[in-house]
Amino acid sequence: MRQAGRYLPEYRALKARSSFLEMVKTPDLATEVTLQPLQRFPGLDAAILFSDILVIPEALGQPYSFRDTGGIAMAYRLETRAQVEALAPPESVVDSLSYVTATLRQLKQTLAGQKALLGFGGSPWTLATYMVEGGSSDDFERIKLLFYTDRGLFDALLERLTRALIAYFKAQIEAGADAIQIFDSWGGIVAGADYAEASLRWIREIIAALPPDFPVILYAKGTGTHLIDQSFTGARVLSVDWTVDLRTARAQLPKTIALQGNLDPLLMQTTPEIVRAQTQSLLEAMRDQPGHIFNLGHGITPQAKIECMQSLVDTVTQWR
Repeated sequence: MRQAGRYLPEYRALKARSSFLEMVKTPDLATEVTLQPLQRFPGLDAAILFSDILVIPEALGQPYSFRDTGGIAMAYRLETRAQVEALAPPESVVDSLSYVTATLRQLKQTLAGQKALLGFGGSPWTLATYMVEGGSSDDFERIKLLFYTDRGLFDALLERLTRALIAYFKAQIEAGADAIQIFDSWGGIVAGADYAEASLRWIREIIAALPPDFPVILYAKGTGTHLIDQSFTGARVLSVDWTVDLRTARAQLPKTIALQGNLDPLLMQTTPEIVRAQTQSLLEAMRDQPGHIFNLGHGITPQAKIECMQSLVDTVTQWR
């Protein structure tokens, strides 16, 4: 999950001088933000690229911004086939997103092999929700109606996003990413029987196009009932939200699939003692189980307390 954010005073100081999008698009700033958590918490295992999943729609010609009331606003909604066909060629995103690869190269050089470097992007389905809804949504009515009533147009959009993400992830790998995380943040809003067609088929296509055996981490919020299906996508790691029982999930999955997760991010707003106890409980549940990467079950929130994060890092790194 993302490490940088408004819970860090050094991030807030930088944010006071530069907007979020300025930081994302300026390699020196994006590198600085990426490294902030590692500088404060040296026990962390990896640096997670500071970026945003919506750089892909923007590179395709659909910019985004942040609403004053919270959430995302796209510059317009995708409503017609003509709009989809007017999007930029998928492979062109690599040139448009050269600031991302420049950041990765800078990070790779700075980290010098001491920490893993993780790149990421959104799943085609999750990106499509923003593009069709016109931003953040409460009911996802438009994207679901498109899926059910005009499968041809839906597939045309998802195919374009899939091609763009393949090109983007290959560029991230070439620039030095040690692993790629795919965030299917809105996978859980699809009816269970339709999740495979709406989302997983496109994720499988992306992973199949990447270098053989390259490590891909798949996170799909609210999809605990689909873990077995997700294990057939080619992802090496399944990252699960805090509602999933890790021990049960481990028993369901092949030993070749690692699990990542899944402390409830809300706990980072409590106390170091509560965080320590809950972290120890999760670690004990996975004792002697292969392939567990400790993480939160979703992104760290702006309300997280520094002392709680320190307690988590200390508990994990000192646990035996």
